[in-house]
Amino acid sequence: MDTDRYISPLSERYASPEMQYIFSQDMKFKTWRRLWIALAETEMELGLSENGKPVITQEMIDELKSHSEDINYDVAKKREKEVRHDVMSHVYAYGVQCPKAAGIIHLGATSCYVGDNTDIIVMTEALRLVRKKLLNVIDRLRGFADTYKALPTLAFTHFQPAQPTTVGKRATLWINEFMLDLEELDFVLGSMKLLGSKGTTGTQASFLELFDGDQEKIDRIDPMIAQKMGFRECFPVSGQTYSRKVDTRVANVLAAIAASAHKMSNDIRLLQHLKEVEEPFEKNQIGSSAMAYKRNPMRSERIASLARYVMIDALNPAITSATQWFERTLDDSANKRLSIPEGFLAADGILDLCINVVTGLVVNDRVINRHLMSELPFMATENIMMDAVKNGASRQDMHEKIRKLSMQAGENVKKKGLENNLLDLIADDEEFGVTKEALEEIMDPKKYTGRSEIQVERYLREYVDPVLSENRDLLGVSSQINV
Repeated sequence: MDTDRYISPLSERYASPEMQYIFSQDMKFKTWRRLWIALAETEMELGLSENGKPVITQEMIDELKSHSEDINYDVAKKREKEVRHDVMSHVYAYGVQCPKAAGIIHLGATSCYVGDNTDIIVMTEALRLVRKKLLNVIDRLRGFADTYKALPTLAFTHFQPAQPTTVGKRATLWINEFMLDLEELDFVLGSMKLLGSKGTTGTQASFLELFDGDQEKIDRIDPMIAQKMGFRECFPVSGQTYSRKVDTRVANVLAAIAASAHKMSNDIRLLQHLKEVEEPFEKNQIGSSAMAYKRNPMRSERIASLARYVMIDALNPAITSATQWFERTLDDSANKRLSIPEGFLAADGILDLCINVVTGLVVNDRVINRHLMSELPFMATENIMMDAVKNGASRQDMHEKIRKLSMQAGENVKKKGLENNLLDLIADDEEFGVTKEALEEIMDPKKYTGRSEIQVERYLREYVDPVLSENRDLLGVSSQINV
């Protein structure tokens, strides 16, 4: 372990090995070699020749394929110190291993052929991993919502007690946020295209020269490369690079997921303060160095912390996209090397935390019921008022009486520390004409949760389950939390 230099907490503490591999040097440079093979194969299949002889042979292709995985990093590193160019260093290193094919590696291409196409391929793979984990968050929340679809709980507007809902209904609000993110992610993932091979300013001038102006063959280059690399198509036009707006769209998807996770984690943190719902707390976990009794919602707090980073990180590609000059400028490079990988690594950590937290949520139903029952008398007053009006009382008079009695009961609770005695006050008022026993009969919390249970069942059945069923092969992921 290196203890004398900076190590990113994203790799040490938060991101999974799978996501780290996607942004690894191995993934990057092996993809470069796959792209060089795809280009060489395409040129060979299109009949690239010189003086009637093929420029590229199957023997060269086979040689390139035989060394597509065993990258000689030491040679490339040494070469880069001499020429100060990473792409040409790896072209050279690949050529050392493939002497027969050395002269045709990167033929007709510019650096962005491997750089930009690899970026698209890497982001696509990373989006697929994000999608897989997002589906698993939705799946775990679906189970939670179904389990607690009928458990009444106090709802809040402005974090003030409001008409009751159910624990499961509240969870559907979290699911719905993530479902919106999934829709956006699928759209962006479905629109990912390769840059292709368009040359230094996007004009394909080098291929015009290589293929002696054969427009039909040149038109086939990008589609053939896309097919070989597993993509439907390439961008129809570009400068030297693909539009950096692609990075913006990708980062915005990650930011949206982060926002949804942040909202859910905030709700869980507030619920844990109320002791109603708690995130998992391990047997030997320490909540505080000073206060041994504490059970801090540290995982939910970490979700919120990482989420803020991802949301702000989305500004980087947006500004970079806006400040590109003409066909190419290099002020995107250093920024992209940081903002895109780190956005994905942080989002990956967020989703692993979400899976972990949701899987182990603890619901304290007795605490939930106690809180609800302490406020329910206030919420039952509308029904009490309507019953009094049915018996001949004035609606306005009853409203004013209930308002005054509610203020009195509220003062007993807040200023005197007493129990909520609103029902006693109403029962003692002859104008209401109702007994304490009769009032207690209408205090069943399930009478005040509206259509919550039905809404949960319908939402899960009609909207969530079809999506999960279509993606059943991606479910069942477990998350590993490092700290």
